[in-house]
Amino acid sequence: MSEEAAHMMLVYDDPSDQRSLSLDDTSSAEESPDETRLSLETTNDAIPYIGQRFATHDAAYEFYSEFAKRCGFSIRRHRTEGKDGIGKGLTRRYFVCHRAGNTPVKTSNENKPQRNRKSSRCGCQAYMRITKSTELGVPEWRVTGFANHHNHELLEPNQVRFLPAYRTISESDKNRILLFAKTGISVQQMMRLLELEKCVEPGYLPFTEKDVRNLLQSFRKVDLEDESIDLLRMCRNIKDKDPNFKFEFTLDSNSRLENISWSYASSVQSYEIFGDSVVFDTTHRLTAFDMPLGIWVGINNYGMPCFFGCVLLREENLRSFSWALKAFLGFMNGKAPQTILTDQNMCLKEAIGMELPTTRHALCIWLIVAKFPSWFNAVLGERYNEWKAEFYRLYNLEAIDDFELGWREMVNSFGLHSNRHIASLYALRSFWALPYLRSHFFAGMTTPGLSKSINAFIQRFLSSQTRLTHFLEQVAVAVDFKDQAGEQQTMQQNLQNISLKTGAPMESHAAAVLTPYAFSKLQEQLVMAAHYASFQIEDGFLVRHHTKLEGGRKVYWVPREGIISCSCHQFEFSGILCRHALRVLSTGNCFQIPERYLPLRWRRISMLSTKLNQMAPNDHTERIQLFQSMVSTLVTESAKSKERLDMATEQVSILLSQIREQPVSSLGLREISSLHRNLT
Repeated sequence: MSEEAAHMMLVYDDPSDQRSLSLDDTSSAEESPDETRLSLETTNDAIPYIGQRFATHDAAYEFYSEFAKRCGFSIRRHRTEGKDGIGKGLTRRYFVCHRAGNTPVKTSNENKPQRNRKSSRCGCQAYMRITKSTELGVPEWRVTGFANHHNHELLEPNQVRFLPAYRTISESDKNRILLFAKTGISVQQMMRLLELEKCVEPGYLPFTEKDVRNLLQSFRKVDLEDESIDLLRMCRNIKDKDPNFKFEFTLDSNSRLENISWSYASSVQSYEIFGDSVVFDTTHRLTAFDMPLGIWVGINNYGMPCFFGCVLLREENLRSFSWALKAFLGFMNGKAPQTILTDQNMCLKEAIGMELPTTRHALCIWLIVAKFPSWFNAVLGERYNEWKAEFYRLYNLEAIDDFELGWREMVNSFGLHSNRHIASLYALRSFWALPYLRSHFFAGMTTPGLSKSINAFIQRFLSSQTRLTHFLEQVAVAVDFKDQAGEQQTMQQNLQNISLKTGAPMESHAAAVLTPYAFSKLQEQLVMAAHYASFQIEDGFLVRHHTKLEGGRKVYWVPREGIISCSCHQFEFSGILCRHALRVLSTGNCFQIPERYLPLRWRRISMLSTKLNQMAPNDHTERIQLFQSMVSTLVTESAKSKERLDMATEQVSILLSQIREQPVSSLGLREISSLHRNLT
């Protein structure tokens, strides 16, 4: 505390100067006019004193508030009194320390959730009392009681500014914040921009992030009801135009929108093939309305993010998350994903255990790593980067026993026995460490590259947050089926000139079946397989790098059944065969990869065929147009090599013979004639 503040605290230590230490004492310790000095709003007096005069009670409050701020506390209006009872006008007012009084005991209500907030009140007796008087027909307010003894610690100047009484957002700042909210930037980014605009040090604005969120929340309370009505109306309009559009919502006891979730027909189609592994990202909010936002995303066969569904929640609790998961399963015809990746949220973790009991739940490693600087930088100092490298080494291990041993050694080496973040990470290790996850399929979504791709995809529709309906429109644009198909074709064209690196028949076979993205992953393993040696052992094969004399991976192969597995579990984890299994296949004179190890989700399939199968039988013309598109794609793909062209010619000849055996309807002939006329 500064010397000036300390002096202020000692001014009335003399008992003779203490007029009224009890807030319950309503007596007026007024001095005679001869013993008082006039103190108007422009006074330079820094300390309240008995007899000090103010033109208004607001001027007295502002003066005492400034005094309190210099001392390290804040004040609030406590009690007002009228002369000779009610109706005679305000004649006396008390201003007290913000920690005066005691918190009243609230009666519990089982139907109403209780906030477990600790009160700051501790019965402090510091106060200033002012009394109204009239002299020569001019009313004024005079200090008639003052005590500056506190029963609690006072705050330093760099701390007192965080008290609610001194945190204010000016009208101009409010307008800037609302403008920022319309652009969709985060509250943290808003604070940084305002700091730069005002040329203040980080953290020295007269308000906090919480104040900004409360401001946005206040606007949400005003506008959200109308916004919700518009959003529901828009969803119903979309449903009328597209019966395959799906949405669910809940209303609270006052018939106001509580939660809403939606998905598109193309998203449901994508989920049928690519819904084996899902990211449920709940780390974003609609800034303008401070609403938690959940987004279901997956990875398609081209290694690109695909949207599955979206949910807006009023609260982040077990009930809301359980409802969101049920709604999502309903959209996807009850089909649960094999694995789901989320942020570290205990309510969400519990909800997944209840609603998705057969789904393997894991935590997004990139969200965990993002917290490392704030968790460990100050603790580890110069050794932070060394520790981080060791963490990644442990994270990427294959064997659980190796991880457990390495973790203990890491904790000992860096002296982290009592670190709560290390303890929390270890307690949840089965949810993020790869040794515990490798036997489950995650489609490569645990890698940093795909995590950045997913985040960039989500940001595409977080830029429009002015209104809820605008957000819905933005999501629709981002996930539009035609846009997704166009992006896939562009990527395929960029990678169509695939160069074979090994000359192995397995490589050319895989190139013809897998998408360029998936083939590039398999090709990496094929190239590395040439550097490994395989040794037949009693129950399979031992495969290790040719420079190693010990260790290796165990591979089990049953040629007659086309089954192969490796102890590294790469195929189970990513859907791509590992170098160890490929080495054994090559050694065993296998020239094609078994069909079961070329998963449908990584093949060159077109969503057009999926759409064709799901169309109504009476959409004959549109089905023909989609089929023409598929034939065009077949010609393009077949022309890339002699082998492809030979295969296509043979298969199409067989298919054509089978088709000619089927009966022809008069409806089909009319549709074909009409289509030909339109084309010509």
